[in-house]
Amino acid sequence: MEYETFARAVQQDAALRRRQVLQPIGGKGDKIFPPTYPEERRGQGPRHVFERRRIDGREVWCVLVDSVQSQANRLEESLLAALRQGAVSLPHVTVDFRDAGLSGLAEITSLEAPHRVYDAILRDSLLDGTPFMKSPLGLRLAEAKPGDATALLEASPNALLFGAWHSTGEGGGLGAKFPRCLVSEIIAVEVPVEDGPADPRSGEIEVRTAGRRTGSRIDPLGILRRVEVFKGQDGWDTNKDRAGKGAKLVRPSEINHGNIAPSVEPLGITCDYAEHMAVLSFAGLRRLRFGGGERDGAGRAYLAALGLLALSEQDECGYALRSRCDLVCDGRAPLELVHPDGTVDRVEIDGVAARALYAASFEAAVKAGFRLSAEPVRLAPQPKLVEIVQRSQKLALEGEGGEAEPQG
Repeated sequence: MEYETFARAVQQDAALRRRQVLQPIGGKGDKIFPPTYPEERRGQGPRHVFERRRIDGREVWCVLVDSVQSQANRLEESLLAALRQGAVSLPHVTVDFRDAGLSGLAEITSLEAPHRVYDAILRDSLLDGTPFMKSPLGLRLAEAKPGDATALLEASPNALLFGAWHSTGEGGGLGAKFPRCLVSEIIAVEVPVEDGPADPRSGEIEVRTAGRRTGSRIDPLGILRRVEVFKGQDGWDTNKDRAGKGAKLVRPSEINHGNIAPSVEPLGITCDYAEHMAVLSFAGLRRLRFGGGERDGAGRAYLAALGLLALSEQDECGYALRSRCDLVCDGRAPLELVHPDGTVDRVEIDGVAARALYAASFEAAVKAGFRLSAEPVRLAPQPKLVEIVQRSQKLALEGEGGEAEPQG
């Protein structure tokens, strides 16, 4: 598709979408392991997310394999990989940790940070010695609105494509919100289920997978459970005094020794097929403005080309989602251009064409007056940010890191 045709579609049509059928890489019917989520009540155990969806006129059991949020992260990772390969130019912000002496940490970009360009990692960094959000660029980003989103497009266009919220902005968290224009999700369809135990309070029976995951560990040292071990401030020992302050009697398994008895949990699924659904909303992009006229059209076309590039680059990376959850395309599905009346036209765009279309849109945006740089905006972490990471790494090395904060 030529750039002019694509730009016209962004201005006139409803969306670009694709429904890609996937199968386990081990073959149809092979077991896969979707993400697990914490138990809702004590004793329930980890669980998958089940939904009844209307598909082909029937209600069928489906399981979430990759959420919208997870897919956004993967799409951004694929863009970052293409950027680091030198295959594309993409404006972004990066926090450079290379001079901070932190183990295993070189940089964090606005393509990786959870809240993108508005993330705390960037906020707690410096641009030319000034706190980022108080710098000229930071102030422009703080003032950005859908009615004038130029600052975001020039500094971190992925924030407009995948959504962003300046949660610490004006009005006590009422800063600018940019809804996502690209929605991508993977589900498993026609999943065998069974009734789980009833909720003791409500009597409600929750559905769970008919699949099972087993686990066990045989200790090659043959350490038995009845051996007395003490765990304290100085580590563990068979002598309570040598274990240090606060030493308590624990099982060998609590210091990662001894056997772990076999266990069986209702986890893992089989399905008829998995489906990757992606929708790039042109109507959503048209809510964004960049100064009117040619700039609006060029900015929206650039973002649309970026979304198409992200999908294409993810195709190249493949669907290795997590341990025992590798998927592969069951034949390549075409893109569909959705017109305002709901009719569709098939669109064939491969990876080479997607990169060429993105390059043309980048050039057109520059000609329209956008300041798009191939070089990132480089930030330096504030000393307090470096210190909190150093302390966390020290605790982790000492085995005292604890768990991450729960999601509120």
